Amino acid sequence: MGEMSDLGRLILLGAPLGNPADASARLRDVLATADVVAAEDTRRLGRLARDLDVTVAGRIISYFEGNEERRTPELVDELTAGRVVALVTDGGMPSVSDPGYRLVRAALEAGIPVTAAPGPSAVTTALALSGLPSDRFCFEGFLPRSPSGRRSRLRALADEERTLVIFEAPHRVTAALADLADTFGADRPAALCRELTKTYEEVVRRPLGELARWAAEGDPRGEITLVVAGAPATPATRPDDDTLRAAVAEREAAGLTRRDAITEVASTFGLRRRDVYTIVHQV
Repeated sequence: MGEMSDLGRLILLGAPLGNPADASARLRDVLATADVVAAEDTRRLGRLARDLDVTVAGRIISYFEGNEERRTPELVDELTAGRVVALVTDGGMPSVSDPGYRLVRAALEAGIPVTAAPGPSAVTTALALSGLPSDRFCFEGFLPRSPSGRRSRLRALADEERTLVIFEAPHRVTAALADLADTFGADRPAALCRELTKTYEEVVRRPLGELARWAAEGDPRGEITLVVAGAPATPATRPDDDTLRAAVAEREAAGLTRRDAITEVASTFGLRRRDVYTIVHQV
């Protein structure tokens, strides 16, 4: 069991998405030694422990969306009493569209140390497998459940230039893809990632219009993550020549050399320096 101290410690456990072999050695150790293990689904925790050949010696309690408000103060009491509390969800990192945020905030406010035994994440796994740009991305979690709410949210995201990662329930994914195609355009590249790391893992990479038709015909099941390419960058409107000359003159008046003023104006408007130089010296 975990050692007692003046204050306990909250440890967030990154659980396998489906393949138990992805569990870290540290996750095994924490499951075996924590004083309390708070699990989104205690039955799944039991299966995971058996798969990992780990005996959970601490007290196991359920901690899911329906009871986390009530259970959070109980867990904070355990932490302030000096116990080590581990939080594990059904897969991936707690707090990422799973229970955990409320407990992390409460623990921090109580001055409790919070750490993690990091592990798999459906967000980054799907992003890496999608074949879409991954240098900048935006995680949207689950879209609103109502059709009107979903479409409103997608309209707000239509001009987002970063790659989007979205979770969706299987019974809503066909409608969500149809709305994505309508809002973002049928030609926007996308990928549907299903049952990641599991026996029937599948990644379907198609434009949104084709992906929506594929989903309507195939009725995909299981845990689903959507990855959608960002909107094409909107080119900046090029100012007219007089505006560019005035911008250079303004910077020169402020003390910049002409060379530096031209360089700054070119950078500001996304133009080549030599083009700005030519315009300035036309007069």
